[in-house]
Amino acid sequence: MRKIVFLLFIIFMNALSVCANPVDKTINSLHVNKGALAVSVRDVKTGNSVYSLNSGMMVNPASTLKLITFASVANTLGFDYEVSTVLYKSTNNDLYLKLVGDPLLASSDLNKLMDTAKEKNIITPKNIYVDSSLFDNVEWGEGWQWDDDLNPLMPKFSAYNLDKNLLNIVITPIGKDIVPTVAVKPFYPLTFMNFLSTDYLSKENKITFSKNPDIENIINISGQVSSGVTKNLPVPNLRRYFILRLEKAISSSKIEYYAPIKNSILPSENVYKVEEVSHSLSDIAKMVLKDSNNMAAESIFKLAGAIYSNSQGSIENSLKMLSNYLSSIGLDVSDVKIVDGSGVSKNNLVSSDFMTQFLCAKSNESDFETYYDLMVSPGQGTLKNRMLYFKDNLKAKTGTLSGVSAIAGYITTRKGRLLAFDIMINDTKASSYDKKNIEEQILRQIYMNY
Repeated sequence: MRKIVFLLFIIFMNALSVCANPVDKTINSLHVNKGALAVSVRDVKTGNSVYSLNSGMMVNPASTLKLITFASVANTLGFDYEVSTVLYKSTNNDLYLKLVGDPLLASSDLNKLMDTAKEKNIITPKNIYVDSSLFDNVEWGEGWQWDDDLNPLMPKFSAYNLDKNLLNIVITPIGKDIVPTVAVKPFYPLTFMNFLSTDYLSKENKITFSKNPDIENIINISGQVSSGVTKNLPVPNLRRYFILRLEKAISSSKIEYYAPIKNSILPSENVYKVEEVSHSLSDIAKMVLKDSNNMAAESIFKLAGAIYSNSQGSIENSLKMLSNYLSSIGLDVSDVKIVDGSGVSKNNLVSSDFMTQFLCAKSNESDFETYYDLMVSPGQGTLKNRMLYFKDNLKAKTGTLSGVSAIAGYITTRKGRLLAFDIMINDTKASSYDKKNIEEQILRQIYMNY
């Protein structure tokens, strides 16, 4: 009798194993801290839940938030929108440069504007003004970490965006036992305490930047170099950098102007356009959704907020735009907390269910195909060396912060079913590699079994 009972028990347990959800089996086999994992998967066609784990738990979404905030930007501006920086001349022989915080604006664009002015015989302007009034003066997001101000992934952002708001720090070894040189190119007044050494036998450069604890506005640079290298640092003062580059553009075009460049609002009359430089929203979308550029995400979010509110760009106006957009596609925003446009802030909180509900709602919009195509595929952008198993069956946005890893998007399963998914892991103990492996293993099971 005991043998029969034992045999029935074994059969029962095997049956349970066979019937167990494949995603649950994978999660159990990976020994994941389930309390730190949130997963939601929905059928895009019906909106119904296909799989969920802690899907109502509020978690920091990191950069996957860009999927939501950029969608509100595209809804306000349209993908054919051109972000234009315009040079005007007044009848009083003054030049006005109207800034809009274009995240793709480069020093070469300033050269183009001033060269055109020279070609139109604007040789000796009376005054040159910059109008930066479209944006407020807040250059960092709420909840951004103050000790990350040397992180090139988190530069400040403002109307004065230029050259991605990054400095090029050129480090050149000049001989054994001689301290390598450090220069900022193009010039920007930045002071370093140089603790570098040269090691020609080393196969890699190991360089660290840090704030000097004893002297304000001094940056320590330490480590060793074996060959010349260029590193990036965020521009400390965006207006100062912009004016330096503008002065250089004026000088290079041989326009005779030696007075200070001042701030002033563009007059509403008695001015005409000299030249403009424009970048499409689609190009900026690639920065945001494929490269996960935080400065671009914040800048275009603020610009869209300004246009939406017909007033000055501010995070408050951008969040009103976002809330109105999400409500218009049927989402309840009462429980989520969104405070920036990039997902950098640790104060952002959404649930996996909210993210997949958004992705399903987004699929019904007229610009969905364009939006879908702009998302990253395996082998591209932030998935350059990840998720290659899925080939063209995956469109996603990744997110990474200290202790946080996330991925959200769309997956076409082996059965041809289009699913919206969101995976968020908030586990400070697990390594970044382990968290990303968990994401891929879960997605493999979703791909194969649904």
